[in-house]
Order: sequence, then C-alpha cells, then structure tokens
Amino acid sequence: MILRPLVESDATELLRIHRTPEVMRWWDEPEDEFPWDEPEATRLTIEVDGAVAGLIQFAEELEPKYRHAWIDVFVDPELHGRGVGTEAVRSVVRLLIDERGHHRITIDPAATNAAAIRAYQKVGFRPVGVMRSYERDVGGEGWHDSLLMELLAGEELAASPPPPAV
Repeated sequence: MILRPLVESDATELLRIHRTPEVMRWWDEPEDEFPWDEPEATRLTIEVDGAVAGLIQFAEELEPKYRHAWIDVFVDPELHGRGVGTEAVRSVVRLLIDERGHHRITIDPAATNAAAIRAYQKVGFRPVGVMRSYERDVGGEGWHDSLLMELLAGEELAASPPPPAV
C-alpha cells in the first residue's frame, strides 16, 4: 500500500468507490465536485498493487492554543478486512505527529460503524465520547451519533510504517 497525492486521473475510480453502498452508508452521496470538494483538507489516494483503493484525508487546526489534526478515510469494499484502512490511518498519524508536529489527532466514525472503530483502535485511537445526533443520515432524513476518538502522540502503536512522502 502507498499513499500519494490525489491526481485528476484518480477521480473516476474514487467516485466509483465512493458510490458503493458500503461507502455511501458512511460518507453519503458524493458532492458534484468530488474529489475536489474539500479544499481545506489534504487528500491522498490509497493505492494497492498499482490500483486506486480508496482515499484518506486530513486537516489541521493550526491555532497554537487548539493545534490538532483530524483524519477521515474510505476504502474500496473489495479490500475491506485486509488492513488497508488501518495501515493508511497509521501512516497518516505518523506523518501528522512526526513530520507536522501534532500532539493530538481526532477521528469521528459513526457510532454504529464497528469495523471502522476497530480499525482505529488498532492504530491507538481511544473513544472520548459520543456526539449525539452529530451527522445527517444518508438522504438527510434523520441524524445519527458519532464516536469521537482521539490519539495523543506517544499512544500510537509501535508497528507503524514510515510516514508517506507528501
């Protein structure tokens, strides 16, 4: 697995992955400008065996008093259960701590997304609390809870690959 900057030729495959029911369940319908719809985030393509396998993004709060970063990720359902998401998150955590000097990283999966929560716990994220009615359901009819998780520098698990070149 490698992480690399998003390029125009990734868009079609990332859109296909985003539109799978397994990803849309958590990420909702893609915006018209996807994958260029969140300019405040740094987006990286996850590549496995030379093929686009998903997307991981992070953003940074640089205000010194509140400095931290957040991560979000999706992986092609064909690769679920193989550790691709865990490895991608671990790599970005290393980048954010070692290269960008963050001491705290957050992630906020849906409270019912057990697979994502397990993957993040493998990296060292710990639950902080439930954010009630935090995010709109797919289609916008209702709301669902999210689990706020955080990882502090020094808490990440030792089996981390080197950070990606970004």
